[in-house]
Amino acid sequence: MKFFIVTCLKEYHDVVTKIFKQANIRVFSVTDVIGFKDNHTPNLLADWFASGDEKFDSMIIFSFTDVENAEHAMDLIKKYNDTSDTGFPLRAFIVPVEKTSY
Repeated sequence: MKFFIVTCLKEYHDVVTKIFKQANIRVFSVTDVIGFKDNHTPNLLADWFASGDEKFDSMIIFSFTDVENAEHAMDLIKKYNDTSDTGFPLRAFIVPVEKTSY
């Protein structure tokens, strides 16, 4: 099992939902976030949001899913980013799940 996470601007919610469906990820959660970035402090998320002291209405869309679905979704995200020139690429992460309660 994998924890598949996508961050994006709110405007791309429909794009990510379509990608999840194409990857056979039918159950997922969405949470709104406000992303900030200033260039004064080092940050592991340095490329997550645009540069400057701006804030961005963003979202995190995530699901616990099979390895195959997560890999397929990652491939679709990469393809989307390669073919679109939005300036705000989708960010995707696959995180292993070591244990579950069920």
